[in-house]
Amino acid sequence: MKPEVLIVEDDRKISNLISIYLTNEGYSVKQAYDGEEGKELYLLHRPCLLILDLMLPKWSGEELCRFVKEESKDSPGVIMLSAKGTTEDRISGLRLGADDYMTKPFSPEELMAHVEAVLRRTGHVCQKLSHEGLEVKPRKGEVWLDGERLELTHYEFNLLYFMMEHKDQVFSREQLLEQIHPHGEVDIMARTIDAHIKKLRRKIETDVSEPKRIVTVRGMGYKYASH
Repeated sequence: MKPEVLIVEDDRKISNLISIYLTNEGYSVKQAYDGEEGKELYLLHRPCLLILDLMLPKWSGEELCRFVKEESKDSPGVIMLSAKGTTEDRISGLRLGADDYMTKPFSPEELMAHVEAVLRRTGHVCQKLSHEGLEVKPRKGEVWLDGERLELTHYEFNLLYFMMEHKDQVFSREQLLEQIHPHGEVDIMARTIDAHIKKLRRKIETDVSEPKRIVTVRGMGYKYASH
């Protein structure tokens, strides 16, 4: 099952159309038709992504976006929808904390691509992962090893989750870098991944000289080994 998505849109036709497309793609969907209901459903279900109309009754999209981004460090991804399409409007929406901004009208197919991209970039994933005593709880932002909670940085957390989600797949430094530094937000060299891997191994490996979980594949990159 793909992650849960909350649609907060007062136009029921638009909301239902988005819901149909998301459901057909395997997402679990909840719908709210004003800002207050959106807040209640967000707190109840803790979705991984909000598709949020800017102009809403009772509580505006701006207020709801600000609330969910400040309410928890593990806040969901947010795609803002608006009929306002100027550069200033887009900048305002992104500054509120939205991860993406789409102008109405839009095609449902384009929105689905944006949904996938935001979930991929933000690392907002819901499925708990575990392997041989190592457990990652993304909704709580926690990592546990043999019953003991580990202290990971934001980048280490996203890196570990991504690699565990794709066990035994080899990723280059550039591919891993793209996962933990979305939007090209930091101008850094791909070798930075080596430092993240080194620190992560110290926390999850029994013997860092012979790592069993995050394995180096010479000339190619790294993988999380399932056995």
